Parts: sequence; C-alpha cells; structure tokens
Amino acid sequence: MKKFFVVAIPLLIAGAAAIGACARSVGGASQSQLLGLAQSRNLSPEDAAHAIKTFVPPGGRDEYLLFASGGHSGQVHVIGVPSMRLLKTIAVFTPEPWQGYGYGADWSEKALAGGDGPKDPLRWGDAHHPALSETDGKYDGRWLYINDRAHGRIGMVDLSDFRTKQILQVPNLETSHGGIFATPNTQYVHISSKVPALKGFNPSKGQSITLDDHLNKYADIYRGYSTFVKIDQKTGRMILKDSFQIELPPYTQDLADAGKGVSDGWAFINSYNVEMATGGIQQGKPAIEVGASQLDFDYLHIINWKKAEQVAAAGKVTELNGIRVISLETAIAEGLLFLAPEPRSPHGVDIAPKGDYITVSGKLDPHTTVYGFDLILKAIESKNFEGKDRYGIPILKFDAVVAGKVELGAGPLHTQYDNKGNAYTSLYLESAVAKWTLGPPYHSAEEAFKLVDKVSIHYNIGHLATAQGDTMDPQGKYLIAMNKWSIDRHTNVGPLHPQNFQLIDISGPKMELLADMPIGFGEPHYAQMVKADTIKAKAVYSPGESPATGAKNPDAIASEKDARIVKRPGVVEVWMNVVRSHFTPDIITAKVGDKVIVHLTNQETTEDATHGFAVPTRNVMVSLDPGETTTVEFVADRAGSYSFYCTEFCSALHLEMQGWLIVEK
Repeated sequence: MKKFFVVAIPLLIAGAAAIGACARSVGGASQSQLLGLAQSRNLSPEDAAHAIKTFVPPGGRDEYLLFASGGHSGQVHVIGVPSMRLLKTIAVFTPEPWQGYGYGADWSEKALAGGDGPKDPLRWGDAHHPALSETDGKYDGRWLYINDRAHGRIGMVDLSDFRTKQILQVPNLETSHGGIFATPNTQYVHISSKVPALKGFNPSKGQSITLDDHLNKYADIYRGYSTFVKIDQKTGRMILKDSFQIELPPYTQDLADAGKGVSDGWAFINSYNVEMATGGIQQGKPAIEVGASQLDFDYLHIINWKKAEQVAAAGKVTELNGIRVISLETAIAEGLLFLAPEPRSPHGVDIAPKGDYITVSGKLDPHTTVYGFDLILKAIESKNFEGKDRYGIPILKFDAVVAGKVELGAGPLHTQYDNKGNAYTSLYLESAVAKWTLGPPYHSAEEAFKLVDKVSIHYNIGHLATAQGDTMDPQGKYLIAMNKWSIDRHTNVGPLHPQNFQLIDISGPKMELLADMPIGFGEPHYAQMVKADTIKAKAVYSPGESPATGAKNPDAIASEKDARIVKRPGVVEVWMNVVRSHFTPDIITAKVGDKVIVHLTNQETTEDATHGFAVPTRNVMVSLDPGETTTVEFVADRAGSYSFYCTEFCSALHLEMQGWLIVEK
C-alpha cells in the first residue's frame, strides 16, 4: 500500500495548488479538500503530479494526436496526448457500422473493394504501420497511409475528414511489413514484401506450387519487392501506373525507413532469414525460427530510390501485374541496391532527424548498431566491399559503415528520437525503454553513443513513438510505449488481456512513467504522434459534397422540394432529403427483385448534426455527416415492410425520424 510521508507532502500540496485555484472558482474545492481526496484514494505525491501532467480539463484540447494502428482489427485509432483518451477509430480495412463503412455507402464500398483487387472484397486486414504525409521531412497533416500486413495492401486516409478513400492491392506482394513510410515530400509511399512471394505473384489469380519446389527451389522462384507508390499531390491518392518496384532477393524483408536530409533519395530495409529457411518439420527440416537464426548476420538493404526513379523513367523495366519492375539484375548493374551486414534477426531500422545515422536493432543482440550515411556513401564510392551475395549484390564491409554500437539490454527493437540529440530504443525482452546519445553533430565524440537512462515498462514493449520522433522536426516531451502484454496492470476482463500503452515524460534528464492506457481493440503495432494543430479537418462538408471525391455529388439535392422517387423497369431510384427530424420521401415502394438506389443528402449545416440511414434485415447502414451526399444500392429480395430509421441520436424527435420501405410481391 502506498503511504504519504511528511517530507513528500509539500509536493502534493504544490500539485493541489496548481489545480486548486481553478477548482475553487467552479466547485469551491480547497487545497485541503484536494489533499484529502488524494489521501482517500491512497495516491502518492507522484501519482498526483502525474495526474496533473496528463489532465486535460473539460472542453480542453490535447497537445498531440497519436495515430495508432489497430492490428487485426484492421483500423486506425486516434488518441489524444497527454490525456490518453480515444478520440476516434478510423475504419480502413474492416467494415465498421457506426461510421457506415462497408454497409452500403458508395464511397466506402468502393474503398473496400480496392479498385482492381479481388472480386469479393476482403473484409479484414492487419493494420500495421501508419505513415503521415510529409513536406520537407515534417508532418503536414494532409493524409495518412497504412499497410495491411496480411495482404500486401495500402489504405489511404484523407485527414480532411478522417475517412478512408482508397485501398490499393500492391501487385506482386503477398504480405507486407516494411513500411509504410512516406518520402520527405510524399512523392511516394513505400511498402515492401515481408515473406517473399512467387515471381509474378498475383493475389487475384493464385498460383500452384509443389512442396518440392517450395523447399528446394525457393531461392530461384521466390522474390521480394521494394515498392514506391506514386502519390497525387492534390488528392493523396495512389497512382499505380506511375509507381515502380525494385526486385529483391527472397530474404525476408522487414521494417523500412526513408532517408531524409543528407540521405534524402535513399531508403533502408532490414531483413532476416538470409538463410532462406522454409521450414518443413514434417520433412525433417528445422522450423523457420531455427533455420533463420543460423548465421551471425542478416542484411541491411540500401536502396538509391531517386536513381531508381530515373532508371524506371528510362524504360529499363518489365511490367509485371500492372506495375513497372526493375529486375534484380538491372538494380545491381545500375548501382541501385547494396547490402550491409547487420546483427541477426533485426526488427527495427530508423533514421535520425538529420538523416545522417541509420539505427538498426537486432532482437538477439543486446547492442544497437548505428550506421553512418557518410560512411555508406564513402564505402560505395571506394567499392569497399567484402564480397557479393549469391545474387551478385555488393556487400559493404561492416566495419567500414558502422559509426557506433551501444549496449542497451535484452531484445532491442525500435528507435525514436527527440530534439536534443537523444535516441530511445524499446527493449522487448527486458521490458524497458533505453535512452542513449547520438554522435556528432548531436553530441560530442566523448558523449556519443552512450546509454544515459532506462525506464521499466509493463510489459514486453514492441514499438514506441515519440512526438514527431521519426521526422526532421522531433519534439521530445512525450513517448508512448506500445506494450504487447499487460498481465496485472488492469482489471481482469478475461483471458484475452488488453494491451497496454504507457505515456512517458521525456522532457527531463530522467524518463518518467506518467500513465497507463488499456487498449481493448485489436493489437496496435506502431504509431505516429503529431502536433494536434497540424491536422486541419473540416467541421462540416460543403453542401452536397461527396466523401469519395471531395466535390459536389451530382446526385445531391438542394432542398426538400427536390426530393423525389423515379421508377424504371426493375429499378426504384430515390433522391432523399435528410434533416432533423424526418426523411423526405419517407415511404418507398418496390417490387421483389427491384434494385433500390437511394441518394441521401444531409441538409444540416451545424457541426455534429450527423444522421444515419439504416434498413432492417439488410446490410444497409450509412452515416451522413452535415452536408454529405451518399448513395446506397441494394436489391429488394424479400417481400415485407421495413422501417428505415436514423441511427444517430440527432434531436428531441430522433425516434420519430423514420420511414417505410414496402416491398410487394
């Protein structure tokens, strides 16, 4: 049990004083009452100080927004920092009825279908690594991209309305883990394969492969791909025809990051399983976890994407499943791809704010290895190679490109940065975050690459995020530890425990744990934290605007007098006005087998005046924000009467906001 010590009471009183003046003005609470409240809840002075540091008063705003992946929920979660309150769930890869995503709305159905993706749209995804758009290496608040680890897809979220506008199935990728990252001016977003796929893999067609081929011809018939997806600078949408891929060896490519500053134009991908183990326990072969850990080193992939862009523009490519591909042989001949040894089984590669250091952490090595970009360029120029891999890719000498190594602890994974030249690395096995110093120009040579602090977390941390800590504009101040296990940190809600986010203050010389946040939705993997005022989301749509295009929907109506029903053979088309607290028209009749098309326009102009439109027993449920126009289509396949209604509590007469769909035989 925590106890209050006399020597610590002044700290609590100081904390109470900070909120006492405000409390007296609204509720008459005195400092002694606040102190008594803290004592009655068995809070220590440190607890009270932490509460003040994270408190956002009613009507207040958080300083930062954290965009966290939702793992196999398929979504993205927006969390306020420092309050650690969930503000929004953005539907991306998985239908979500509250937002009407995937339940009839034209814009969401189109996004989920993924353009030229599978005929039957996938209804799940494993959202992993979000990437905010950037300008000059800094978050600009326009768009967010996130990969689907399971299917090699990218989702694009427009941050003007926090809605997913596009899902792209990237050709030749079966799975993805390396990325997403945006290049410093969001010319491209990058995604690379994780598990290599058969050459020419097409997810919509499938391919046959024998077990003998898989085990014995793996090195010849499988490949990875580093993909640079072109971004339309006006809309944020991905343009496949202007994108390109670089073929990679069938090592298991893992996380990736973009060069910036001095390393702009380059990209870095770590890998594991250079051994190219395939498993096959039944055939007497070692499991992949054993086979992929035989060698002391794996390979850091070093890619000159700016030069690759020129090579692709020159036509030195092959089109494969709708995308331009630079072959492995061409990449080697043109000097686009190099390898550098990295300690085995690495899981993080992260670029320092000026782009001058590349940090790699290997799960099975207690050290973090720091590569100098200047050393890499020098080694390439002088051809300081230790040889080539089996495919002919030059391998840079390890000692020639490493600027420093720091012993941090057990199981280092991922690294983020602050604005004082410090780096922060998660230690999965040790359940801790390590703080250490970068080299010149951030710190002098004498102070460089040293462990300076460590804080325990609870438990088994994976990724971590500092405020804008993977950009050229890191903020310091806060760090979020994204912990895989929570064990005893929260009330037991069953064998499936929530994961645990922990807020850590990094503004001082010593890190300080401030708060826990149970994560009861999916398995977040990575997050990016941006200053809240960078995001400029609209409060309402312009009248008749379509979320799909951002322009006026041609089927929008201006007022209730424009509402109408038009019947054609086999089709009932409705232009419906939606306003507090009724639909016009409110009775629709159709015959069994008719296609029913409903164009809905929310005429509200008041913020938060959202309406819904749901048809019972049908998978039709859309959410209409103020000003929005959306179209739904469905077949009236069963006779009966169905009372459609508004799903959002919109007014005092909300329950009366309903109508009828009458389907006759």
